[in-house]
Amino acid sequence: MLIGVALTVLAADIASKVAIVATLSPLSSERLLGGFLTLAIYRNPGAAFGIGGPSTTVLFTAIAVAVVAFIVRYSRRITSTPWAIALGLLLGGAMGNLTDRLFRSPGFMQGWVVDWIKLPHWPTFNVADSAITCGAVLVVLLAARGTAILDRRSDQESPERSTEAAR
Repeated sequence: MLIGVALTVLAADIASKVAIVATLSPLSSERLLGGFLTLAIYRNPGAAFGIGGPSTTVLFTAIAVAVVAFIVRYSRRITSTPWAIALGLLLGGAMGNLTDRLFRSPGFMQGWVVDWIKLPHWPTFNVADSAITCGAVLVVLLAARGTAILDRRSDQESPERSTEAAR
């Protein structure tokens, strides 16, 4: 479930960025829904909402790599569907923005993220940012409710997990 959600988010993020970059020029915008939604390309060198600027791009790239590695490393142990969805949203969003950081200009590990969704009184964002935000909210809600990441019964019943625990 986690990997499926993550790959869906990643595919939607990449496809939407490719489409918007191919469709809009950097100096134009498209107003929709009576101006409530504006599509405009913004190249973000910093963190979420442009915090940090170009000087912190490598740092945020390294953080994204660490988040991706952590979630992937522990993904097989997660038995809770809600947690798998939440972490899948975080993983897919992190991979979407990491793809920009790694492969977009101005260079490897320094790429600027393509943001393109603009709402009134809100910073410009993209599909990956939306997934990260939804995943983070879901993590907070699951933690507040005390929803377990691991089903202790399946953890005890699984021979693979028993072998790992014995090591």
